[in-house]
Amino acid sequence: MEQKGFKVLIHASAFFAPYLVPIIFFIISEDESVKKTSVQAVLFQLVMGALAFVSFLLIFVLIGIPMIIAVGIMWFVVPIIAIVKTLGDDDYNYPIVGRWYR
Repeated sequence: MEQKGFKVLIHASAFFAPYLVPIIFFIISEDESVKKTSVQAVLFQLVMGALAFVSFLLIFVLIGIPMIIAVGIMWFVVPIIAIVKTLGDDDYNYPIVGRWYR
């Protein structure tokens, strides 16, 4: 049960401390599934940040605006899906980053 709470906190940290909380849990946790979740959460935030940056660079091109909208929706919705899956005792792998860590 403790692991589930940690995983939910890691997923929910996307809204208040997207890098800090997962890194802290990676350092202090001894459980591999919590470490995996924290690494995936940080990688997801980094990839989404890079995609947002690229979107802003392409803002003057037609693809930039739809890409900003899609990245923005994904940045908000995916952590919510992760929380729901984790509360249901399912392992969740973030899209795009998938299984980069074990």
